Amino acid sequence: MVLPTILPKIAAHWLFTFYRAARKLRGHAFQYCRSSAAAKPPPSVSQAAASKCAVIVPDAADKAVVFGFDGVLMRPDTLFPYFMLVACEGGSLLRGLLLLCAFPLVWALGERSDAGIRVMALLTFFGLRPRDMDLVARAVLPKFYMEGLNAQVYSRLWLPARKKVVVTSAPRVMVEWFLKEYMAADVVVGCELQVVRVGRGCYFTGLLCGTGGSAPGLKDEALTEAFGTDNAMADVAVAGSSSQLDHHCFSYCKEVYVVNRDSSHSKNARLPRDRYPKPLIFHDGRLAFLPTPSAGLAFFLFLPLGVTLSVIRISIGIVVPYKISFSAGALFGVRFRTSGLRAPEPGVKRRGVLYVCTHRTLVDPIMLTAALQKPVPAVTYSLSRLSEIIAPISTVRLTRDRARDAETMSRLLEHGDLAVCPEGTTCREPYLLRFSPLFAELADDMEPVALDAQVTALYGTTASGHKWLDPVVFFANPQPAYRVEFLGAVPREWTRAGGRPGAEVANWVQRRLGEALGYECTGLTRRDKYMMLAGNDGVVAK
Repeated sequence: MVLPTILPKIAAHWLFTFYRAARKLRGHAFQYCRSSAAAKPPPSVSQAAASKCAVIVPDAADKAVVFGFDGVLMRPDTLFPYFMLVACEGGSLLRGLLLLCAFPLVWALGERSDAGIRVMALLTFFGLRPRDMDLVARAVLPKFYMEGLNAQVYSRLWLPARKKVVVTSAPRVMVEWFLKEYMAADVVVGCELQVVRVGRGCYFTGLLCGTGGSAPGLKDEALTEAFGTDNAMADVAVAGSSSQLDHHCFSYCKEVYVVNRDSSHSKNARLPRDRYPKPLIFHDGRLAFLPTPSAGLAFFLFLPLGVTLSVIRISIGIVVPYKISFSAGALFGVRFRTSGLRAPEPGVKRRGVLYVCTHRTLVDPIMLTAALQKPVPAVTYSLSRLSEIIAPISTVRLTRDRARDAETMSRLLEHGDLAVCPEGTTCREPYLLRFSPLFAELADDMEPVALDAQVTALYGTTASGHKWLDPVVFFANPQPAYRVEFLGAVPREWTRAGGRPGAEVANWVQRRLGEALGYECTGLTRRDKYMMLAGNDGVVAK
């Protein structure tokens, strides 16, 4: 009877002991020795940095400025979520789970300490191909970096600076593409990863060259690239914390400022989308959230349930009649909203209505069918065999041969209604890609349909991953949501019968759909998307 009373006390004692040991490890046991001659003594931090003002704004106009990346240019000063993104998107969910399990060790060592960064780099990059990392750096990370930009630092310090040098504690390959492509940075200084050649391929070893980006020879190379000569100094340096000042680049600055932590977490610190350096139109990857330790743990705990829900939700769409599919889907967490649907005019016989839809996921035609309460065939350019098997509607492949595709669509319209997505590919962000004018040259009875999908955990589309998983992944979200809005028939004066050319009709329909969804119309095409996200034109060889 005494044992149940003693066990909680023993457990509490061990937890407290482990906590004290972890604090000691973090503070003392895993600190690397630095050479006293590695860099010049850091300059004294400006007194303005120590004040409690909300925003510190040194005069950065037309000056060479050294920015810290973590906690300065970026509001979050944590590195772990971005390593998780690389592990999950460049590697696999299993690699991401392994990194998540190692987070207690990373926390004990210090997430921004040299030892903690080495542990995260080893688990994230070991055996990863440089090409996979390059795709993640171009297609996945920019979205999350853009959402984490500090609006105050970007507007008041970054834009006025003449020369921009960015210092990061993370491996340089993680941030360089974003900083140079989106932010127009001049120099990026960070850790370097070792690469080994095995056979015909190259792979990361997961080991960093040097300590905290201070490999032998790196200082001279970075300073020469940034300031012209080894003896030159930057005008201003902006750091996120006093610990960043240990980096050698901050030792060669005339003035040093430390950003107030409170200002980075203020309501005005988030950069609005309309002020992004460049429009963020394309991005890839499955994760729709920033995988912080808590969010990552919740995701992996939910994943088995999500897969089960996905199978049930897909089965409902295949088996359950349309009239009760709404209620059955809502019972299992699918949110569906439709508006603008009009009853057909009595006594009017039509050749077939061409429903012109925006393209958010592969299940767009299925959601259109559910809203109409009747099966509507859809034409597609490429679809996995699994998607064709589980689709509750008829899907017809197009060949990208204009004459043959026009003949196929005309034949289908003779037999009834048809759904088409003239963008030719999906787009996640609030933009519409250029509409192909082929649909406008084949039909006069057209109705634009605004489709929008919302997810919270996983994106149901991919450009470089396994496309056959797209419908399964979409329905694995906790509450996948769809909005279907019918915009009415296209006026006769804006059809081929009204004397309008096909391209003009396509542009009018695109603008109409963009206004309904609040999206911006672009001239970008499917090829542009795949060249950026996957490095190919998106055509899959048979």
